[in-house]
Amino acid sequence: MKDGHEMTKHDTMATRPNIDHWNQRVELAAAFRWTARLNLHEGVANHFSLAVNETGTQFLMNPNQAHFSRIRASDILLLDANDPDTLSRPGAPDPTAWGLHGSVHRRCPHARCVMHVHSIFATVLASLADSTLPPIDQNTATFYNRYVIDEHFGGLAFEAEGERCAAALSDPARKVMIMGNHGVLILGKDVADTFNRLYYFERAAETYIRALQTGRKLRILSHEIAEKTAAELDDYPGQADRHLAELCAILDEEGSNYAT
Repeated sequence: MKDGHEMTKHDTMATRPNIDHWNQRVELAAAFRWTARLNLHEGVANHFSLAVNETGTQFLMNPNQAHFSRIRASDILLLDANDPDTLSRPGAPDPTAWGLHGSVHRRCPHARCVMHVHSIFATVLASLADSTLPPIDQNTATFYNRYVIDEHFGGLAFEAEGERCAAALSDPARKVMIMGNHGVLILGKDVADTFNRLYYFERAAETYIRALQTGRKLRILSHEIAEKTAAELDDYPGQADRHLAELCAILDEEGSNYAT
């Protein structure tokens, strides 16, 4: 977040004893709260993570079986993808979250932030025999040539399944995985970038699914216009940071305890 007012407020908590990466925790907590508000979550079954070291192997992630609407900054776990004893420790993460997010952070240093949800329209798209998202408007064009489709769902994302998914994310340009028969995995450089992408992917998937429901022929953008639009939005200045800052400001005005 770049907003001076919100950052000043949250920076005052950065000296809190015995808890590292405070501002990143606050941003993740805000993303959890807003994801629940938009009904993009799946009870207590989805997970977000954020790398906090240079190699990406140490990361923050939500605690096991915690509802997004209640997660606070101080609740968030700090994990090491290279620690084989993680699941045997007290307060261990959900095994499927560890399998998927641990594998991605271990294999993909460019994936600084990882958000996985079973949001309704993204999951409908992932359930189609052809999960391609055609460029039919600005939001769908945002993702043109910037996603990968996983067509080999292998059950719950324990470690072997997580490793398989992570292996398909080696191209830094592909920041979305449409997880066939499962949901969506979003990558980004930080919380703001990743949440913004998650938000717009769900909007794009909804537009496409609702367009299909009309039964009428789609007006699909040309390759040239779709790529031009995607490239312009790749470099659109400041939107993701402002989006998250505004959400934090709303939560602050409401007296939310997310930043505690």
